[in-house]
Amino acid sequence: MPGTILIIDDEKKLNDLLSRIIGLEGFRMLQAYNAKDGLKLLEHEDVLLVLSDVKLPDANGVELVKTIKEKKPYVEVINLTAYGTIADGVQAIQNGAFNYITKGDDNDKIIPLVNQAMDKALLQLRIFELEKKITKNHSFDQITGNSKSLKAAVELARKVAGTDTTVLLLGETGTGKEVFASAIHYESARRLMPFVAVNCSSFSAELLESELFGYKAGAFTGAVKDKKGLFDEAQNGTIFLDEIGEMPLDLQAKLLRVIESKTFIKLGDTQTTKVNVRIVAATNRDLQKEAEEGKFRADLYYRLSVFSIELPSLNDREGDIELLANYYLRQFATKMGKRVAKMSPGFLSALNRHQWKGNIRELKNVIERVVILNDDEILSADLLPPEFKYDNVDHSALDMSTMEKLHINKVLAHTQGNKTEAARLLGIGLTTLYRKMEEYHIN
Repeated sequence: MPGTILIIDDEKKLNDLLSRIIGLEGFRMLQAYNAKDGLKLLEHEDVLLVLSDVKLPDANGVELVKTIKEKKPYVEVINLTAYGTIADGVQAIQNGAFNYITKGDDNDKIIPLVNQAMDKALLQLRIFELEKKITKNHSFDQITGNSKSLKAAVELARKVAGTDTTVLLLGETGTGKEVFASAIHYESARRLMPFVAVNCSSFSAELLESELFGYKAGAFTGAVKDKKGLFDEAQNGTIFLDEIGEMPLDLQAKLLRVIESKTFIKLGDTQTTKVNVRIVAATNRDLQKEAEEGKFRADLYYRLSVFSIELPSLNDREGDIELLANYYLRQFATKMGKRVAKMSPGFLSALNRHQWKGNIRELKNVIERVVILNDDEILSADLLPPEFKYDNVDHSALDMSTMEKLHINKVLAHTQGNKTEAARLLGIGLTTLYRKMEEYHIN
């Protein structure tokens, strides 16, 4: 079937005539004699094109276009009128109508017009379904967990998503801040525009500025052509600034200008660039304390923290560890073409006993490793990484710096000294890892 067409016209003879003529082209035809019945059919049938009279018993066909578009944006509408006016025609097009034609005078045009409108509607339907799928895959519904602490964070994020307010996501490394930022974007009016994520700890100060704001050719040695920055790339969308606490103070001033004036100046440029971007930032540091100590700009902190959301650590999400483990177990088993094994009581007990310093990211990596190693129907605790044996250590006897050093050593051992991979598992920038290794005298 080429598609379904609905005709809304109270002139039964004309309605029947059009249905027969257009139906001969292979289209499935539906008929209604007033707006109320037409909207019911629209709601329950897979209509792609509506031909509507302008003067209906219970509605104005020109205004009906807006209602149809609100209900199903991909549906095309052709207005039919016995006495066309320029004003009505203009208003119909402004309301989203595909065309506005006079009855009788344009009978020879109706079939080509219907085919054109149907082609457009089919394309729009494919785009609509793709956008819906993308939105669903990045929505808050994809955030797994039933704990009260997580649900409270999701509820706050849902409320702010529909606004343009700047959001600051707080929480330990690996708690899913980028997942939250993505969900906020895809459940906002900016969902069809770019979502650009950047980890501020992954670049040096000079490189981060050029990455964020771009540069003009000749700005520095090696700048042979203009480069668009990530703010340009995120135009009309959302930019996610992860590890915002690692941003140098002088660059913070430039970010503050973007927030306040929606403008910035590229390296080597003399003209300002306008930008319309929503900012979502994230940090695992206490920015308020650092602002008070002069380590982070206080004015920028207050701008970023207009709406703050604290993401709970995995250790504070009661009951979610088993839920998440099963989720990743199914995901990786499917990806690797393996049977989904069951978790033994000992395996599950080890997961619940473990102190998840890397939070969800660490759990995900552990389950991926387990799926790779497992060949049985039951997952045993023996499959878990070596660091799980440290879980019986009396952690209360250790201070935070000792625990952090121990954890970094365990992760480095797990990656066999691969620092890039270790930084990824720890959820910190490579430069941060090197700084901590130097601080703790880790070779």
